[in-house]
Amino acid sequence: MKILVANLGSTSLKYRLFEFANGGERLLARGGFERVADYPQVIEQCLGELKSGGWIQSEDDLAAIGFKTILALGVNGCVFLDERVVQAMEACNQIAPAHNPPYIAGIRLFARRLPKVPLVALFETAFYQWAPPAAMRYAVPEAWHELGVRRHGFHGASHKFIAERSAELLGRQDVAQRARQLYVDAGSSPVRPPDLRIISCHLGGSSSISGILNGVAIGNSLGMSPQSGLPQNNRVGDLDPFALPFLMRSAGLSLDDVERLLCKESGLKGLSGGFNDIRDIQTRAAQGDDRATLALDVFVHQARHWIGATQRRGRAGVYRRHRRKLRRTARCHRRQPRTTRHRARRGQEPSNQGAGSRHQRARFTGEGDGDSHQRRVGGGPRNQAPARNSIGAPIGRSASSLAPASTTLNL
Repeated sequence: MKILVANLGSTSLKYRLFEFANGGERLLARGGFERVADYPQVIEQCLGELKSGGWIQSEDDLAAIGFKTILALGVNGCVFLDERVVQAMEACNQIAPAHNPPYIAGIRLFARRLPKVPLVALFETAFYQWAPPAAMRYAVPEAWHELGVRRHGFHGASHKFIAERSAELLGRQDVAQRARQLYVDAGSSPVRPPDLRIISCHLGGSSSISGILNGVAIGNSLGMSPQSGLPQNNRVGDLDPFALPFLMRSAGLSLDDVERLLCKESGLKGLSGGFNDIRDIQTRAAQGDDRATLALDVFVHQARHWIGATQRRGRAGVYRRHRRKLRRTARCHRRQPRTTRHRARRGQEPSNQGAGSRHQRARFTGEGDGDSHQRRVGGGPRNQAPARNSIGAPIGRSASSLAPASTTLNL
């Protein structure tokens, strides 16, 4: 059985031909095209290469064609591509104008050429079906949310591969198996402690950053559309929503004008002065181009912002999932004699007092003036460090006060 997988990016097309037999798979052929402008023509070239290479005698040799589709209204996961699904994709053309139209054109071309071959779609949003609700909601009226104004997350295939492969490289076969079976058992595969937290960075012409906890996504930098998040090749990335009405009123722009500028003249292209390929921008920056350098600096700044936010989100999940453990540890702590619960008083400190920050030393030694360095965090007299449990959280505060519970992954 031979299956062709076609990946149509916003500026590229890549394909692989697999053969499945005796419970295993084998890669037969692979290829790709960069800086694509005419997708139907490139798809024709793809089929021609498979024939000329002798991998297929005719299109009838293909058992199925798989697509890494982007977004469809009310459709998610892995589904057969029938007219209903394609129409659901067309309903999101205005949300993903750089991605859905070429994909739909390619799907319809394959359907016309290969009417007997099943077409299957795995949507880029599928990886985020189990992300915590707070990571996928916007602070908008409920009626807007019901209409589809929500975070979707994209680049799911890429980030899911990172989830699986990184776990394998780190010797966590349990986490790799959970990621591998995610679309089969919805993340119910057991994993052992400790938690495995991964930050996956998909960077290039279209970029996003995902947090992954034990093989399952807990959020993504892309929101409702691929125009959000980091600055994209010629798409704006994150932007204050009130910039739109301001531009329309002050510059006399129509909604169509604003949409075109946001999707085709913004992002790295707008920052760099007309270059939307990261390789060209790097070349220009190396030559001393200030605008190209600014584009790279903005890109790096946004990447660091999302990496930091994702790291905190992953740790918040650990606190929430260990809430009962925190309470048990606190109860055991209260039963211990007072002399073993608290750290040594002033004059009984360990010899390495110089370690740590000024604020940390102040808690141990009473350094500094005023009460600002002497506030109690977990109970006990002033100038004492708070007692902490097995994962380093201060005892005496509820788990919900340590980190936002809304960013928790509940499996």
